[in-house]
Amino acid sequence: MLRYFREQMPEVHTELEFGSEFQLLVAVVLSAQCTDKRINQVTPELFRRFPDARSMAQVDADEVLSYISSVSYPNAKAEHLVKMARMLVERHGGEVPSDMNMLLDLPGVGRKTANVVQSVAFGKATLAVDTHVFRVSHRLGLVAKTADTPYKVEQTLIKNIPEEDIPRAHHWLLLHGRYVCTSRKPHCNMCDLSGVCPSACF
Repeated sequence: MLRYFREQMPEVHTELEFGSEFQLLVAVVLSAQCTDKRINQVTPELFRRFPDARSMAQVDADEVLSYISSVSYPNAKAEHLVKMARMLVERHGGEVPSDMNMLLDLPGVGRKTANVVQSVAFGKATLAVDTHVFRVSHRLGLVAKTADTPYKVEQTLIKNIPEEDIPRAHHWLLLHGRYVCTSRKPHCNMCDLSGVCPSACF
């Protein structure tokens, strides 16, 4: 399976659009329970108004809310973004830290978001587990049924995937889940892994 992904997607990147580490962090926070397509529609205007942490830290959540009202849970996310920006300015000089614990201290940042930022922005061998990665990992038989939490899936994958593949593996599994191994009706007829997949539907 790894050989297949290496051959089919040798260069793979997040579909979120951003221009800096701060903008990546904001986009990932916004993307929780929302599509990347929707986030990419919202962030151009948001980033024009707030290109960095310092500019966002100076406003109230209501002003941020006016730019992100079409995303899921906009009120909570607006509050988190402003508090996050202020903490970045106060504790990190406006820069996004690469340390996991420092990222997790930021409002609105959970393990998945921290792993994405570490991997995409800093090239670290971390693997974020979202709903796509969780589902595809189980369907392909990459993890046991007992790996019933995102953290357990993450730890199993990291243990068994070579370190140099880990930053790409998140995108491999995510994109496979987004476009082929979809949630309600997987497209097994167009999946080149169906011959070795224990969940293939034919």
